[in-house]
Amino acid sequence: MKILRILALLVFLSPFYSSAQKVIKPVLGNNFNNVPARPKLVVGIVVDQMRWDYLYRYADRYGLGGFNRLLNEGFTCENTHIPYIPTVTAAGHTGIYTGSVPAIHGISANNFIIQATGKSMYCTEDSTAKTVGSSSKAGEMSPANLLATTITDELKLATNFKSKVIGIALKDRGGILPAGHAADAAYWFDDASGNWITSTYYMDVLPTWVNNFNSQKLPEKYINQDWTTLYPIDTYSQSTADDNLYEGKLSGEKAPVFPHYLSKMFKGNFGIIRTSPYGNQLTLDFAKEVLKNEQMGKGSSTDFLTLSFSSTDYVGHKYGVNAIETEDIYLRLDKNLADLFNTLDATVGKGQYTVFLSADHGAAHNPAFLKDDKIPAGVWSASTVLKNLNLALENEFKQAKLVLSFGNYQVSFNNNLIESQNLNYEAIKDFTIKFLKKQEGVAYAVDMEKATLASIPDPIKSRVINGYNPERSGAIQILLKPGVFSGSGTTGTSHGTWNPYDTHIPLVFMGWGIKHGSLNRQTSMADIAPTLAALLHIQEPNGNIGLPIEEVLKK
Repeated sequence: MKILRILALLVFLSPFYSSAQKVIKPVLGNNFNNVPARPKLVVGIVVDQMRWDYLYRYADRYGLGGFNRLLNEGFTCENTHIPYIPTVTAAGHTGIYTGSVPAIHGISANNFIIQATGKSMYCTEDSTAKTVGSSSKAGEMSPANLLATTITDELKLATNFKSKVIGIALKDRGGILPAGHAADAAYWFDDASGNWITSTYYMDVLPTWVNNFNSQKLPEKYINQDWTTLYPIDTYSQSTADDNLYEGKLSGEKAPVFPHYLSKMFKGNFGIIRTSPYGNQLTLDFAKEVLKNEQMGKGSSTDFLTLSFSSTDYVGHKYGVNAIETEDIYLRLDKNLADLFNTLDATVGKGQYTVFLSADHGAAHNPAFLKDDKIPAGVWSASTVLKNLNLALENEFKQAKLVLSFGNYQVSFNNNLIESQNLNYEAIKDFTIKFLKKQEGVAYAVDMEKATLASIPDPIKSRVINGYNPERSGAIQILLKPGVFSGSGTTGTSHGTWNPYDTHIPLVFMGWGIKHGSLNRQTSMADIAPTLAALLHIQEPNGNIGLPIEEVLKK
């Protein structure tokens, strides 16, 4: 009898249950019936060449709306490191968005050598793609050389391609690689025309709104403003004196000092804007137009904007870590970030979007600056050592030019020549390693086929192995002593090594689904993508080796 009553009750309630199921429909942000809640928009910000300590070095001069807003409202992972070498732009942007390393995703450097052929390959070059938006060849690019998916690709797959993904950067590699294979668009800056361009990989013609933006001729307007300091120059107490021997000069300048008269140096090539804060401003201007015209964060599925600020890298290379120019560009970037966040608040809604900020690599102090302050450092002349090595190899093996390159601190041999002349490859490698170990500034030279057996500290060994892609990396990895990097000049700075000044990067999350707090345990660049995957309830990229940073996410 009791069973019959229960059955009757279920029959009575079934129409109401069915009706309720039809009426209630999951929407973005609704965690009903195990449908994942997601933000309306994710914005990934990569600041090119931003050392971790820049978060705090100028903190007393930052406003409340930029870097300090990230720290005050978001979650900062204070000990995030890059898990591979070489630490360069293309590998860094790729590592952030794939959760992987060059050994797997294949973007082993900005430029790498295909070991089987000896051909040099630029990370995003694609001869099948044509420029859209300019008559130059700067648009013959695509993500074709990227071997793994990105978190942006996985978002597209998870939403049946309803999510919109767009990448932006002055550098083609900074716009293309984060946006992934399935992006709706990636845009980058063309020095020849001063336009934002793309390639036929994405579209055949620029959208009308992009043409309208380009027609404003903003690059020329910014260049004509010249570059003066944002604040009185005597207030830049975290930097060295303006006129010193450690900084490089822009073409046409007599000294590396303010003001920088960009207008006088402009000769029709708009690339000069890159080495100024106006490159970042132009990037922000374009990003705001993307948000507006592409209605980012306004659809039924989560959208993703990847945004890279590249001018910090150009300025860093030219002037170094301690320059007034570097301090000034970060003070201005802080204002750019505040503007971006205010725009997102107004267009997407505060608390409705998730943003993260990180960097593709850091930068070393200028070696001459360190030596003048009694700190060990130096510049390693790769070209001189390469010349001497090839002469020594020729004397030993009776064949010229057995080494093609020392690019990316790796020895790339002329494998075709070695094979055609039936030379002893192992003997050539052993000779090269012994030669390199005797060179000033070299700490280790590692045979990558025997890297697991190398007598080097484990943290460095793992970075060496993670960075080695057999098809695109040299056979021997060169590791220099701390404070030493490859170069030919005495001004500015560079990056690419295993040391903390190159590998320790900022990582701050803020917004939807993010706790407020900080974390000091070590985390990895490779952890960013799986953390986003956990936030969005989607699959990790297919080459991912990182782990979600659980402390960041709200339960």
